[in-house]
Amino acid sequence: MKTTNMKILAIIMLLTFFFPIEGINAIESGKILFKNNCSVCHLGGNNIIIPEKNLKHKTLEANGMNSESAINYQIINGKNGMPAFGGRLKEEEVKKITSYVLEQAATNFEN
Repeated sequence: MKTTNMKILAIIMLLTFFFPIEGINAIESGKILFKNNCSVCHLGGNNIIIPEKNLKHKTLEANGMNSESAINYQIINGKNGMPAFGGRLKEEEVKKITSYVLEQAATNFEN
């Protein structure tokens, strides 16, 4: 019995190693994706190309960019000085970045 339990435990541990369970939530994944793809221009929710078009809540709201669909569209298609990321990022990655941006915009990127 003890040997069987140890074998089962070993198999579970091995499977977890080779097929990791999605342990990072969408916001945390979005944070990592944002850091790797967006922070060059948008560090801290700012915008180094067009400073008045930052990612702070008030600015997003004023520009009609405070929705998932608007931010998803902007990431995928780009606009003005922002390049399109549609060919570089998967749809799910875009959604995770959007979730992160909206969550951070609510606190003006203070978290």
